[in-house]
Amino acid sequence: MTVLIVEDDDRLMDALRTFLRKAGYGTVSAADAAQALEALGTDTEVVLLDLGLPDMDGIELCREIRERSGVPIIIATARSHVQERIRGLRAGADDFVVKPYNVLELMARIEAVTRRSRSLVAEPIHEQVIDVSGARIDLSGRPSRSS
Repeated sequence: MTVLIVEDDDRLMDALRTFLRKAGYGTVSAADAAQALEALGTDTEVVLLDLGLPDMDGIELCREIRERSGVPIIIATARSHVQERIRGLRAGADDFVVKPYNVLELMARIEAVTRRSRSLVAEPIHEQVIDVSGARIDLSGRPSRSS
C-alpha cells in the first residue's frame, strides 16, 4: 500500500515516513500542494494531508484531490476546532485526526479507510448467458427476487 504524505514539517514528514515504512507501507512525500498533486497517482491508496501548507490551504487541496480521485484522505492537522473538522469532512476527507496523535491510532485509521474503500470497489460482473435453441438469456441483467 502506498501512502502519500502531504506535510510541510520536515521532521514530522521523516518520522511518518520511517514509521510507515517499518510497518510495511510504501510512502511518497510532498511538502506542498503542487508536489502533492504531481505525486498523486493511480498507485496512491491513502493521502495523509496536513492543512497548513505553504502554497494552498489544505481544505482546498482536499477538494482538488477529491475532484481527481476517490482515494481515501485522512486530514492530520493541529487545527482542532470543530468547524475545521466539519470543513475538512465536507471537502471530501474520509477521516480527520488532530495533532499530536498516536501513530498506532493513525495506522488503525489508515487501515479502516482503506478497508472501507476496498469494499466499495464493485466486484466484476461475470456474464451469465444461457443459449437455448438459439435464444440467448442474460441472467446477469435479471433483477433479483426477494423471498
